[in-house]
Amino acid sequence: QVQLVESGGGLVQAGGSLRLSCAASGRTSSSYARAWFRQAGGKEREFVAAISWSGGSTDYADSVKGRFTISRDNAKNTVTLQMGRLKPEDTAVYYCAASSGLLSPVRFGREYDYWGQGTQVTVSS
Repeated sequence: QVQLVESGGGLVQAGGSLRLSCAASGRTSSSYARAWFRQAGGKEREFVAAISWSGGSTDYADSVKGRFTISRDNAKNTVTLQMGRLKPEDTAVYYCAASSGLLSPVRFGREYDYWGQGTQVTVSS
């Protein structure tokens, strides 16, 4: 079993930046792909970014490409989402996800086995 805990959410003005972190504990997930998803009020969960087990391959949703950067530190079992040039439409609860078998980044939530509790990000206009 893997436990994921997100941190770093909060309130920021449009154009600002935030850094989200996801710490994993329990059975190690450092060998597999990790990802971030988000869910805004009344909407379905959507893919944000994913990273391969080594960190050498990443994938981003078109809506965040060029503004967000996903990275990982396998020694610390953490994944980070650096968010820049934030927009009001980025407001959502952000969830960290971990796979127990994937090596490459994948966009589909059903492919991930463990989820964090989520952290709220609110971008004011």
